[in-house]
Amino acid sequence: MLQAATAVLLDVRESEEWQAGHIPGAQHLPLSRLTAGAKVPGAHADSRLVLICCSGQRSQHAARLPRERGTEAADVTGGMKAWARQGLPVQDTAGAAGTFI
Repeated sequence: MLQAATAVLLDVRESEEWQAGHIPGAQHLPLSRLTAGAKVPGAHADSRLVLICCSGQRSQHAARLPRERGTEAADVTGGMKAWARQGLPVQDTAGAAGTFI
């Protein structure tokens, strides 16, 4: 089980998706940059990762990358669609109520 205190929530959607709406406190790193080897913002050596995208497809793929590099990683089943269906918070880059695309 992931412990929230040591986990980094990583949104792997593209910038326009992130700007429209994301989970408060999440970090943003598009899958394309993660694939290219970019470092995860806010992560420490002992950080676990929880990855999210729109529907769960990209995050499922993305979670394999850090695991191959020795970092514990999981993805959010159903992505932002499932998150929003549950009525959980989504904000835009200005901190206002956001939407997801």
